[in-house]
Amino acid sequence: MPPAQLSLEEVVDRLMLVVRQRGYDGASLAELSRATGLGKSSLYHYFPEGKEDMVRAVLERLETQLRAGVFEPLRASGSPRKRVEAMVKTIDTFYRGGREACVLANLVLGTSRSRFRTQLTRIFEEWIDALAVALVDGGVSRAVARIRAEDAVVRIEGALVVAGAMDDTAVFSRMLKLLSADLLAPPARAH
Repeated sequence: MPPAQLSLEEVVDRLMLVVRQRGYDGASLAELSRATGLGKSSLYHYFPEGKEDMVRAVLERLETQLRAGVFEPLRASGSPRKRVEAMVKTIDTFYRGGREACVLANLVLGTSRSRFRTQLTRIFEEWIDALAVALVDGGVSRAVARIRAEDAVVRIEGALVVAGAMDDTAVFSRMLKLLSADLLAPPARAH
């Protein structure tokens, strides 16, 4: 579709592709312009504060996608196991089986960590909280649910980084296979 006919949502989706691969510090205005098909002046028309505005829009779009596809379904009624399995499937699809880099992971590096801390924290907190709700509904205590939810997000993000670094999506796939069972497993008994 020609750039003039792109909606703001489509422009942001194209920007997200660059941010996914390059992060904030690595994404040049030339790359962002090329990805959208818009000249730099057109990008500034949409995003007056420049690259920072663009990345904020990317994070807002990502947060909307995660809320609809992951957070809200985790909080919905129904089988906690199915809700957790749906999260795993959605994450697998979103990251194309570990072939796509993570926007969030790329934005906690370099200068973007402090620049976007509020949005990043909000996204991670909402993900952990939503997952903990499903785990509590599945019979896991609140304290254990919170720890397991944090661990799950760390495992997902870490597996994406390792899979990308090693160019081996099997790392991500193996982790996802274990994740659902681990999350809803009964707590280990003390001896």
